[in-house]
Amino acid sequence: MPKTIRGSITVGGQEITITNPEKLLWPERGITKRIYLEKLAALSPYLLQYCRDRLLTVIRYPHGVPGMSFYQKNAPEPLPDFVRTATHDNITYILLQGLPELLWLGNMAALEFHPSLHYVGSELPCEWMIDLDPSLEVEPRIMEATAVVGEVLQSLGIASVPKTSGATGVQIIVPIRPGVTFDGLRRIGHFVGRYVTEKRPDLFTLERLKKHRGDKIYFDYLQHYGGKTLAAPYTPRARPLATVSTPLLWEEVRRDVSPADFHLQNIEERLSRMGDLIAKVPAQPVEALISKLP
Repeated sequence: MPKTIRGSITVGGQEITITNPEKLLWPERGITKRIYLEKLAALSPYLLQYCRDRLLTVIRYPHGVPGMSFYQKNAPEPLPDFVRTATHDNITYILLQGLPELLWLGNMAALEFHPSLHYVGSELPCEWMIDLDPSLEVEPRIMEATAVVGEVLQSLGIASVPKTSGATGVQIIVPIRPGVTFDGLRRIGHFVGRYVTEKRPDLFTLERLKKHRGDKIYFDYLQHYGGKTLAAPYTPRARPLATVSTPLLWEEVRRDVSPADFHLQNIEERLSRMGDLIAKVPAQPVEALISKLP
């Protein structure tokens, strides 16, 4: 059996043990654990913004992307002293507060970060997210569908930011003011979902069961709720091409960009050029729309 290579790095005054830095995590991209940790450090100012103070679920791939994986909600034992936790529904979640925790998780081959949609101790949503979930593994119409939803939101006076899930789908994010409820957002989500499915029945469905969706794109307004998660903006994804969940410009959506265009090997350049597109959109007046719904 080969000897395990160990070392450590010090980040934010915390020493983090690193094992097997040359292990390939994304073989098709040639991305080793060492490279991955460097990329996580570069992503951290953006990724942490959407994970901090939320209940974290990670997906770990101990042998890299081609290997087995498992979801981890409960914090593993023993925990480093610098890792904080919070208990919710009898689950002790990790709180991803800073770079030391992020690199500690990266060393354990946590390749995906799925935070709760609410902050610790709160039952109110942090933002509004609509999830467009293709039924097909390769869906050439996903950007067309995203553009349709974006135009409907714009017609309602709502600015939004589309982001690739990093897998096959797209989420549309609407910043909100504190006080909006999950139930209120479900109501407006159902309203928008019914509208687009009636406008484009060839493209959208509200059918929850995948086996009944055919080739249509599921307009999922139900996933956005307390206790549920969605892939964080800027999380890497355990897909062969090392894609990253990436916010987009609406003009990129109209140009029909591919989610595969945004990955660990080019995300740094994009962020240095464009910054965080979500942070540039102010909180939207969704309360006024919710109050007008029957």
